[in-house]
Amino acid sequence: MAKTTRIFGTNSLKFKSRVRWLTSLAHFLRLPLYFLVALLCIVGSPVLAKVPGSINSSSQLPINSPTSLTVPTDAASLLQQGKVLYSNGKFAKAVEVLQQAVQIYKQQGESLALAATLGNLSLAYQQLGAWSQAQQAITESLNLLQGQDKNQNLQIFAQSLDIQGRLQLAMGKSEAALATWQQAEEIYKQADDKNGVVRSLINQAQAWRTQGFYPRAIKTLDLISQTLKSQPDSLEKTVSLRSLGDALLVLGDLKKSRQALEESLRIAQNLHSNADIGASLFSLGNNARKRNQKEQAIAYYQQTVAVSPSPLTKVQAQLNHLGLLIKDKEWAKVQTLLPSIESHLDQLPLSRASIYAHVNFSQSLAKVKSGVLQASSQGFYSGLSTKDSAKLLASAIQQSRSLGDKRAEAYALKSLGGLYEETKQWSEAQDLTKQGLALAQSSNAPEITYSLEWQLGRLLWAQKDINGAIAAYDAAVDTLESLRRDLVVNKDLVNQDVQFDFRDSVEPVYRQSVELLLQSQKGKPNEKILEKARERIEALQLAELDDFFQEACLQGQKVALDRVVDKGNSKAGILYPIILRDELQVIVKIPKQPLQSYSTKIPQAEVEKLLIELRRNLVDPTATKIVQTQSQKVYSWLLKPIELQLQQSGVDTLVFVLDGPLRNLPMAALYDGKQYLVEKYAIALSVGLQLLDPKPLIKQQLRALTAGLTQPPPGFPKFAPLLAIKSEFDGIAKAGVSTTSLLDGDFKKKNLESEIDATSFNIVHLATHGQFSSRLEDTFILDFDGQINVKDFDTLFRSQGKTVVELLVLSACQTATGDSRAALGLAGAAVRAGARSTIASLWQIDDESTAMFVSAFYRELKSGKITKAEAVHRAQLQLLKHPNYRAPSFWSAYVLIGNWL
Repeated sequence: MAKTTRIFGTNSLKFKSRVRWLTSLAHFLRLPLYFLVALLCIVGSPVLAKVPGSINSSSQLPINSPTSLTVPTDAASLLQQGKVLYSNGKFAKAVEVLQQAVQIYKQQGESLALAATLGNLSLAYQQLGAWSQAQQAITESLNLLQGQDKNQNLQIFAQSLDIQGRLQLAMGKSEAALATWQQAEEIYKQADDKNGVVRSLINQAQAWRTQGFYPRAIKTLDLISQTLKSQPDSLEKTVSLRSLGDALLVLGDLKKSRQALEESLRIAQNLHSNADIGASLFSLGNNARKRNQKEQAIAYYQQTVAVSPSPLTKVQAQLNHLGLLIKDKEWAKVQTLLPSIESHLDQLPLSRASIYAHVNFSQSLAKVKSGVLQASSQGFYSGLSTKDSAKLLASAIQQSRSLGDKRAEAYALKSLGGLYEETKQWSEAQDLTKQGLALAQSSNAPEITYSLEWQLGRLLWAQKDINGAIAAYDAAVDTLESLRRDLVVNKDLVNQDVQFDFRDSVEPVYRQSVELLLQSQKGKPNEKILEKARERIEALQLAELDDFFQEACLQGQKVALDRVVDKGNSKAGILYPIILRDELQVIVKIPKQPLQSYSTKIPQAEVEKLLIELRRNLVDPTATKIVQTQSQKVYSWLLKPIELQLQQSGVDTLVFVLDGPLRNLPMAALYDGKQYLVEKYAIALSVGLQLLDPKPLIKQQLRALTAGLTQPPPGFPKFAPLLAIKSEFDGIAKAGVSTTSLLDGDFKKKNLESEIDATSFNIVHLATHGQFSSRLEDTFILDFDGQINVKDFDTLFRSQGKTVVELLVLSACQTATGDSRAALGLAGAAVRAGARSTIASLWQIDDESTAMFVSAFYRELKSGKITKAEAVHRAQLQLLKHPNYRAPSFWSAYVLIGNWL
């Protein structure tokens, strides 16, 4: 087997022989690929007009075609040939052809045609990651155009600006891209090109989003929507609406996205354009999939296959269909679909998109084989074996080399290396991975680079090269950090031939890296390693929130928790539980002491099973005994090893930075065999290792805006009336807090926003139903008119110019039932609101006990001598001591997030 390391080496046989040899070798691969790695390839232009035939193809490439010019026939045919090559994903060959056209135009002195061709050449260079050549070509194009008659070259000038903006955005210069596209918009207006104006506006929305200006992006997209309404039906309009729908899908506005896509489909059907009908149906399928409407998504994908004339579009729809079936382990339906996909794959012309399709199918085959074996099915797709995946990957490598497409080759090599990794053929896997990594790095493809660095880290770890593995994981994390904003907000630049999944493709990189770091201590605690490990877990949590909101969401001046804890007479300790594959690790910070850690050897699945059961039992007032038994076990993991040190250090407040499903549990309910944790400590949660401007509230005049609903709005029958809200509000006022109230019909989003904007409230208290979920669209609170989604919290609570909301209270909300990651929505609400502290409930509680808790909390807070965490602590103890509310289901649901001071 040693010869396999030279399969793709420079000293091997000719490539065709290597492929044949690899195919014969493939049957030695014993196990399938078990994961689907994300590939975020920038394709097409930033107007969301993707390269024709790509999985999310929205329109034809806006490649300049100066057909109105008198140009040499040979050059014109070369330009057309270059366009076809580009459209088919043959970028290296397109560069060769377009360079020939450039030389002819230069010899003939055809400046406008030369400028147009240089713009197209820049686009082709961009696809190859050749940024300097792309910049040189587009600069030369614009210089030529600026010396021409403006009235003659408006269209070409605007299109070249489009291309320049695309390059600027790809190189991270979003402000420059925005300015360029604004200039293009003005030129399109002069040329009376309404479709060009729409494309420029969509580009600008993307640039705003890249810079983090989410509301401005939405405003721009709304303007586009209004502009399109006034246009007559045309192919351009259906393409623009589809582009708008795809952009809104990226932003998470699924309802508006669906509306735009349905209108796009209607127009395409009226115009009898099967290509556009298929493209719109495909986008609608993606929208339905995003909404978890599986059957509807499959129906759209099947219609796409029936209507679309494009073999590639058919394949991509079937691959998405296949992914849904694999996810739900519907193996019989998978068996029916596989031959059809194979048939369509055989019809695909050679292109980057077809290569990705082959790689994706190979990964799907591996997943199918793995799933079937796990299910112990018999006689299923008897021809399916790992060598089928190897054959497809060998073919993909050969095709990418014939195209000169290093990105595609790097991705295919990574996948083949993954097959060898699965069969524990470390040397071969490492050789292929390094080859792919070199290609990805030379091609400016960080979205592929990080996955190869991750794969290399796993391989080195498996071979006990711990230092090498740490270096590879560090490189993968660094690459991911540089990509984090792009991973979130530039998914419209994603080549969706390969599906991106945060939990499969990002989270494991961070979590495995932490596990590797902690293992490297070899039983001897190393404070530098512990610091690096907890910083990496925080980076994971920030990336998770960014993925939740589809944008970078944590901003503002922050102070490290350690500095707060070590300052003055602080009596707060910080605990960082980390759930790893085979152990639960806890890192602890005690005031003015170095970091320390301890662990419990226990499989992740066992930990998560107990946490889910405990969370389910906590809401049942009659389940106190089982809650105590289960929570005592969690206590033994998290606190037992450190309890004596905590007592000796005088710590009175515990701050938890929780990981995974631990975030769904109230730490107050942990039981040591005699007492609940709340009986010994005040407790707070932190989203990360830093606080936003950690100032205490104790010396401030308390001014609260209270808003609530006694009855849920129409259309929300599952939510019960909250009849004790008036009592709750009365308790706040009686505590001495200055209040302004919006009740029932007055509690509307616009009224809430107006009040917050007009008056400096340091407390906003919302007594209304709400839900926290791991899905952005399912995380909301209710007002009189319906839902206020968590994504609107930034404009709602941050609109006031003077005072930041110190405390946001959500007194009747709950985490979504059955959602193991629902607390992600709670953390998102706290972050999005920008409040220094947030108090919320993990589940809905009896509203009379809620009123009692709220009154007690504000009385304690008003005393002016205790922290917010201590005020919550004392209010919880009052409920615990009440004969009717002793069960943890009543008092433990309340959690304080953020600033505990």
